[in-house]
Amino acid sequence: MPPKEQILKVLRKEIESFYLKAEVQKIGKVIEVGDGVVIISGLDEAMAAEMVEIGEEAVQGVVLNLKEDSVGAVILGDMRKIQEGDIVKSTGKILSVPVGEDSIGRIVNPLGEPLDGEKPFKAKSFYPVEKIAPRVIARKSVDTPLETGIKAIDLMIPIGRGQRELIIGDRQTGKTAIAIDTIINQKGKDVICIYVAIGQKKSKVAKIVSRFQETGAMKHTIVVLAGSSDPAALSFLAPYSGCAMGEYFMDKGKDVLVIYDDLSKHAWAYRQVSLLLRRPPGREAYPGDIFYLHSRLLERAARLNEERGGGSLTALPIVETQAGDVTAYIPTNVISITDGQIYLESELFHQGIRPALNIGLSVSRVGSAAQTKAIKKVSGRMRLDLAQFRELAAFVQFASDLDESTRKQIERGKRLVEISKQNQYQPMRMSQQVAIVLAVNEGLFDLIPLEKVKEAEDSLHLYLDKSAADLLNEIESSGNLEDDVAEKLLPKMESHLKKLHVKEEKEKK
Repeated sequence: MPPKEQILKVLRKEIESFYLKAEVQKIGKVIEVGDGVVIISGLDEAMAAEMVEIGEEAVQGVVLNLKEDSVGAVILGDMRKIQEGDIVKSTGKILSVPVGEDSIGRIVNPLGEPLDGEKPFKAKSFYPVEKIAPRVIARKSVDTPLETGIKAIDLMIPIGRGQRELIIGDRQTGKTAIAIDTIINQKGKDVICIYVAIGQKKSKVAKIVSRFQETGAMKHTIVVLAGSSDPAALSFLAPYSGCAMGEYFMDKGKDVLVIYDDLSKHAWAYRQVSLLLRRPPGREAYPGDIFYLHSRLLERAARLNEERGGGSLTALPIVETQAGDVTAYIPTNVISITDGQIYLESELFHQGIRPALNIGLSVSRVGSAAQTKAIKKVSGRMRLDLAQFRELAAFVQFASDLDESTRKQIERGKRLVEISKQNQYQPMRMSQQVAIVLAVNEGLFDLIPLEKVKEAEDSLHLYLDKSAADLLNEIESSGNLEDDVAEKLLPKMESHLKKLHVKEEKEKK
């Protein structure tokens, strides 16, 4: 074949096989930029919560506002890289975060990117940050305890797996301390914990992570951090990202605990973003959908039925009050969404009662359904004695002479208050809680001077760990306090406390 015909044949073949694949991209243009938000024109088909890429650096953003002639998006990256007139590309993807076992033990940002300086992990699957909560038919009633290891809470305000229990109080009253102790107490209980730090100082979160590492709690914990210096958009996304990470494990049939620290800062971040996007302000300048903001997050906490794997997601949101005002806008919103609240009081905190639990304002709407039989057996009497003590204590200061039964009730109440105190980072096993309250209920601590009660309790724990370990293990494994176990346990405790009393008397002489 002549060279000319050979060339023509090759060209014909190339032309026949040639096709032009048109690549269609939905693009818009930045018409306004500032304070972490951009206004974009031209993205007529954009979806709510859709990811967009802005400018040559492909800075990530999320569409929040959908208007007739423009869309508003919050910037998740470096705002300094964006200028007016930059091209915006639509990705067609709803904002999702990487989820999976590889994230356990890591510190990540709300986009799932590692912040701990260790090697990046490759996510096998992604979950949308916004998701419809499980329907009622998919849920199961809450009846399994999630033990915090804190006596006052486990005995009087129990938390169940799948519950939403609010931790509320002023600044510096120990709200985060309760959350940290609860995470530490899940060690060895097959519960995945997610601590979401919203608008927190990174130095504070570093101390918390250090404590998790010291106690071995980091092995079952994911820390999601949106720092105080990060864009408000990241603080807004953080709790939803943490919830999505938890839902992955819940769908696998596992139990998950998510702490949102705190939703006050989350509401502030959302208010900031909303005002910048020019949404009309309402009460206290919060936008009208601020209730929906938290309800659609907390409704995702659930305990699934066996058909759907039986997993659970327990939410412990934290809300900060101003001067103890629980009737403010955000506190009342979150109280109405949750299944109860743990109210911490500044006055009790300064009196040295830690945790500074106000029993009158604290409540669990799941109640004793989320307690083991052993805890239920001893805690009912404790609640009654404390209630009677609080009623009587108000009159004691005016009474000059008290009858014997009233005096005994007051002394018992004082000892219950002492017993309810607990040091931070020292969560207690369920069997230890049962033993100590049983001793108080039976009046074994009545001989111990009030100022020595805490010391006597610590001594009793050490004694029982050595001499009654089998009885404690039986309570722990069965979840019940059988009469024969109580009959064996009481003489041991009585004998030890009497020895302490005798020793105290000798020292006085």
